[in-house]
Amino acid sequence: MLNKILSVFLHPILRKVKDKKHMYLTSEIKKDFFKKHGKSEFDSGSSEGQIALFTFRIQHLTGHLKNNKKDLVTRRSLVLLVGKRRKLLDYLKNTEIERYRAIIKELGLRK
Repeated sequence: MLNKILSVFLHPILRKVKDKKHMYLTSEIKKDFFKKHGKSEFDSGSSEGQIALFTFRIQHLTGHLKNNKKDLVTRRSLVLLVGKRRKLLDYLKNTEIERYRAIIKELGLRK
């Protein structure tokens, strides 16, 4: 009985989530990032590919926060994402400095 009541109330909400046509990060975009910055389009574990993907997501969230200043959940997600990217950059800097310099130059992270 409770499931039926919940399904009646949640059904319009679930429909909105399923019908969302414009996603900013599709699998094709991810494959392009990994192909361009990683070794291949299927190499999703490379540091360069991860950093490029995080940078794209950070830019998207920053644009969202410019319009929605009070969205604290997105702000927290942005801070966590920046921290993840920073850790990957530090790892790359400590292990292979040339790869670090190349990805910084490609993405334009330092001024």
